[in-house]
Amino acid sequence: MTHFFWARDALAVLSGSVVGFSLGLIGGGGSILAVPLLLYVVGVGNAHVAIGTSALAVSANAFANLIGHWRGGNLKWSCAITFAVAGIIGAAIGSSLGKSINDRDLLSLFAFAMMAVGAAMLLPRAAAGDVHVRMTPLIAVRLVAVGFVVGAVSGFFGIGGGFLIVPGLMLASGMPILNAVGCSLLSVGSFGLTTAVNYALSGLVDWLIALLFVVGGVGGGILGMRTAMRLAADRRMLTYVFAGVVFSVALYMLARTGPSFLLLIV
Repeated sequence: MTHFFWARDALAVLSGSVVGFSLGLIGGGGSILAVPLLLYVVGVGNAHVAIGTSALAVSANAFANLIGHWRGGNLKWSCAITFAVAGIIGAAIGSSLGKSINDRDLLSLFAFAMMAVGAAMLLPRAAAGDVHVRMTPLIAVRLVAVGFVVGAVSGFFGIGGGFLIVPGLMLASGMPILNAVGCSLLSVGSFGLTTAVNYALSGLVDWLIALLFVVGGVGGGILGMRTAMRLAADRRMLTYVFAGVVFSVALYMLARTGPSFLLLIV
């Protein structure tokens, strides 16, 4: 039994490293692998526990990375806070809905979310925007509306949601992608923490696994960023490859959950 726990702990660190490496290498979208890794590699037996644990780990990594963007002056605080506060409300509602869905259907829905992430990663991102953007009533309304919807999706699936948050911030405020990436980390951390707290109140977070996952993620993230600098010219190709991995894992999850959910939506 002791050997089992040691093996599980080692796999948690390794899985966290994989997620951290992918995030450092290609940016947003990497955390979508956290839940399937916790389920099928680490051996977490409950989908809700995997989602709650993943949300906590993603939140911790996002807040850690936020510091670097803060020091770099990439945050538009008024926009970031407005978006995050609206999203926290959405995440609280979304995570409550997620807890009410049975494991099998939740994993099927999660697999479809993975496909959406893979598709979003293939879309080109415009870097242009207004670096001097300032909060206005219209921008505030847009940030609240988009933030709430994105937070709800993030909370429901227990994912960081960066693939939605970054374009959402750009759409609502008109800021450039660099500022949107920095601002998005506040939302990713806040949404993840809200989801994790909601799941923890129901006893659906494995605290040790979350800690080990974060430790692995830090090391993997550093290695991923260094690799990204070396392979800068092939960054787009790496994104295509990773999107293919995401699609493959999603199909595997659908195969594991069976055809029952598919029959319901046909």
